[in-house]
Amino acid sequence: MSSMDPTSPHLSRRRLLTAVGLTGIATATGLSRMGFALATEGPQSYTPTWASVDQHPPAPEWFQDAKFGIYYHWGVYSVPAFANEWYPRNMYNNGSGENNHHKSVYGDPSVWPYHNFINGANDKAGNWVQFAPKLKSAGGNWDPNEWAQLFVDAGAKFAGPVAEHHDGFSMWNSQVNEWNSVAKGPRLDLLRLQADAIRGKGLKLWASLHHAFNFTGYFQWAPAQSDASLKKLYGQLGSTPEYQLWYDKLREVIDGYQPDIIYQDFDLSKIPESYRLNFLSYYYNKAVSWNKDVVATYKDGFNNRGEVYDFERGGPAVIQTPYWLTDDSVSSSSWCYTQGIGYYSTKSLLHALIDRISKNGTMVLNIAPMADGTIPSGQRTILQGFGDHLRRFGEAVYSTRAWSVHGEGPTQMGGGSFQTPREGNGQDIRFTRTKDNTVLYATVLGWPGATLNITTLGSNRINLSTLTSARLLGTTAGTYIDLTNRTQDGSGLHLTMPSATAPFSALAYVVKLTFSGQIPTLGSGPTPTGYVKIANGATGLVLDSGGSVASGAVVKQWSDVSSTNLQWQLVDVGGGYYRIVNRANGMVVDSWGNTANGASALQAPWNGGNNQQWRLNSVGNGRYQIVNRGTGTALDGLGSTTSGSTVAMWAPNGSTNNQWSITAV
Repeated sequence: MSSMDPTSPHLSRRRLLTAVGLTGIATATGLSRMGFALATEGPQSYTPTWASVDQHPPAPEWFQDAKFGIYYHWGVYSVPAFANEWYPRNMYNNGSGENNHHKSVYGDPSVWPYHNFINGANDKAGNWVQFAPKLKSAGGNWDPNEWAQLFVDAGAKFAGPVAEHHDGFSMWNSQVNEWNSVAKGPRLDLLRLQADAIRGKGLKLWASLHHAFNFTGYFQWAPAQSDASLKKLYGQLGSTPEYQLWYDKLREVIDGYQPDIIYQDFDLSKIPESYRLNFLSYYYNKAVSWNKDVVATYKDGFNNRGEVYDFERGGPAVIQTPYWLTDDSVSSSSWCYTQGIGYYSTKSLLHALIDRISKNGTMVLNIAPMADGTIPSGQRTILQGFGDHLRRFGEAVYSTRAWSVHGEGPTQMGGGSFQTPREGNGQDIRFTRTKDNTVLYATVLGWPGATLNITTLGSNRINLSTLTSARLLGTTAGTYIDLTNRTQDGSGLHLTMPSATAPFSALAYVVKLTFSGQIPTLGSGPTPTGYVKIANGATGLVLDSGGSVASGAVVKQWSDVSSTNLQWQLVDVGGGYYRIVNRANGMVVDSWGNTANGASALQAPWNGGNNQQWRLNSVGNGRYQIVNRGTGTALDGLGSTTSGSTVAMWAPNGSTNNQWSITAV
């Protein structure tokens, strides 16, 4: 095949379009219908340098369209079914709950070590204990095809296992790690069976590897091993061999199973840069050869130019770019199955999904199967609840994009990692839009009553003259209830609902707003055109420039006095953003691109950059979060009541430290 053959997998989509003379005319979808094979987005080869791998498109279109996936912590640590998936670590921590439990049920870890769960051994009661799930076809309880069908029924678009957790046990036929599911325990290639079942149902394959922590601290309380093989399991080979093993395991999964998404847990920053770059370039080059667009995620060690950042159990408080991921779990207590495991409500988890996609993210939900391959009924109920909503109202979820604002309402969600899922109510609304930007979906997290008031869509913010219809999505997919009685004023769009009580049962309700053209641009509402004072909601102190200061000087807070240092002008720069200009020195408030919570807000001459542009996010009562376009963080007074204290940047949250009132001078 010639390198200029337009069906060559080595042509990027842009190069393919050029090759067939259709640049700017045909879409990728159109070409696909014409029978052309589409290669991956981005470069067609990568080298192990940041300059190269940073060119990789981090979130391909299929990933942004998918919105929802499922993964699962299922492995050797599922056998004791006690505390959580960190049992292998904590059983060696003398005096811990896991240590005491282990001594009581199995014996002292010095004589009944963790690898007994792999090789098999009798507990103190004489029961045989081993991670050895058996297929239903072989008389066991595990059926990977039933799992995959459950994921489809739940509405997931991708799914897959934790292929290796911190414990060092590989769930595939590894040639570099003899502690694997083919050589020991189940004597099955668990990843192969799951991959085939998942792909057989039309889903993308997720593979999660958490093995960096295996040798950077997980087994810190385990005794030093003398056996070379046990040193490998317990992460005791020494730095260089461990780094190589980390990389070799990833290569095996890439070569053997071609995952569409490789998720990795924390401590990647402790892996030498050369190994990390080798992994990324290897994965991306393989994807080109497979003719696939892939995703690599991270919590540390990579960046969001080529990879997708993951918020564990959380997400931002407002829309964040570039596109991001969150992994959450059905349980607050454990990621793996434990006896007596408790669950979040289906509604809270579904509302978390709706909130996160409204903020430009995708959510993957973890479940916790039992060691024998049984998925408990409580977890099935949650997945069935997701599936019911997504079958009925999926048009407001799949293939949508974040709008200008994520939503409105009293229930604060997100603000960083480790945020508990919360149920919303009939005043909480989350927005999504179609990719062609002609339909706006307003998902209400409860029945609003006789009238739905959407305050974001007030006449002082948006012109709705091109709104052609407002319809409530019905109880089954593709059915609608027309909402013909609607009015708009300065307080919002007011839609008369079919009844004061919900006409049907749902975990959330969706209103579809269709426009004759593009959704009109949303303004930020009326803002004074002259100078203003910007006062903190917690302390009442006002924003202060300090007067004649050098570029890079901090923004301060001061008691409200008559001084031009305390006066600012909000200058509209388009797209709902403003520059905040000080009257005394003419400089603007600037984040300097520092995304860390607590970073100082600074001043600089206007340069037009995103770090100098701010959005006013109304939180009601005349107060706003002042959110930076470049970082997604907001101005925060840190609760300081001292005049002269520094104004900081913080992830938007529900605290009054994060809120400001704007008053004309």
